[in-house]
Amino acid sequence: MARDSLHPDDWARAALEAMAEGGVAAVKVETLAPTLGATKGSFYWHFADRSALILAAVELWEEAETEAIIDSLADVDDPRERLRRLFSIIFVRPELGSVDAALIAAHDQPAIVEALRRVTDRRVGFIRDAFAGLGFGEADAERRALYAYGLYLGLVVVRRANADAVPAPDSAEAFADGLLDVLTAVS
Repeated sequence: MARDSLHPDDWARAALEAMAEGGVAAVKVETLAPTLGATKGSFYWHFADRSALILAAVELWEEAETEAIIDSLADVDDPRERLRRLFSIIFVRPELGSVDAALIAAHDQPAIVEALRRVTDRRVGFIRDAFAGLGFGEADAERRALYAYGLYLGLVVVRRANADAVPAPDSAEAFADGLLDVLTAVS
């Protein structure tokens, strides 16, 4: 990619890839520039500093891995089907969650903690609303949403430690269906 054709999103995507592989500490201009076929000067054309790049990457992650997924489910009227599709998406796409894990590990950085708070609130709220749509009361819907989100984050960690322990994409839909059955069971 020629330097002249680089856009800030190119840098942000490269930063996300670095985060997914090696955490936030892996986001280094000296490493990203050659990967993009650019110079450090090109970086400074788009960003004031590394923190600005991390913020741009986090915003891109928030859009791609939260808002875009939620938007893709907006036309699904049935809340059970909406949850089933959501669970299928997050378990079929093993790349989802790598950046989540990296950002959670760097939760002490102000821009990251604010993004994590926004994303957690948005994701849990979306899941909670689906459970409420299934007829669960407010507190029960919130609890079930936290169970679902906690399981997702737990599986992200398990996948990083031992990818073979997490359902492969070809069995992820069955896993998602089973999870939905457990989370919607009435005791």
